[in-house]
Amino acid sequence: MPLPRDAASVFDRKNTPLMRLVDSVDPQQLAGPSPCEGWTGADVVQHLIDTQRDFLQKAGADMPDPTPRVEALGASTAWRTHAEAVARQLADDTLAERPYETPFGASTVGGAFERFFGFDLLVHRWDIGRTAGTEVVFSDRELDQIAESIAGFGEAIRGEGVCGPAVEVPADASRQDRLIGLTGRDPYATA
Repeated sequence: MPLPRDAASVFDRKNTPLMRLVDSVDPQQLAGPSPCEGWTGADVVQHLIDTQRDFLQKAGADMPDPTPRVEALGASTAWRTHAEAVARQLADDTLAERPYETPFGASTVGGAFERFFGFDLLVHRWDIGRTAGTEVVFSDRELDQIAESIAGFGEAIRGEGVCGPAVEVPADASRQDRLIGLTGRDPYATA
């Protein structure tokens, strides 16, 4: 049986493993450096909040004020507060199905959110896990989604603020390590 494709369900499938990870991590672990140069694990969580919130507000969503801040609430509470607001907005089909123009062509708010921020939810989950010393193993479905996103972004993936240059990995590297390398992260570096 195929999985539901509505925007709220798609978000929930990607958010749930991230939320479990953030809930399980000692806040002190997120103070350390992440695979994203110059950012701590807490910065990665705040980045997810800020970029998703900014996108949804520009698309006409009614996001509650104030913006959840990791330094004030802790990563778990800030992320949960934000994710609940995102889920409520994406469950509104009038917003999720609204036409939205992306650099890659016409889409919907829900489709654009899935394409760009769905990729972020997956890859930054790996970043947060690496920061906290927790192994994140993607499912085959998640690896397919990461591969599809990388292919779909084309050279734009190397643009400012997206992903750095690809990191070479050994020829016998796992599929996950090859994909992580394509996002500009070294899958073998320690936190």
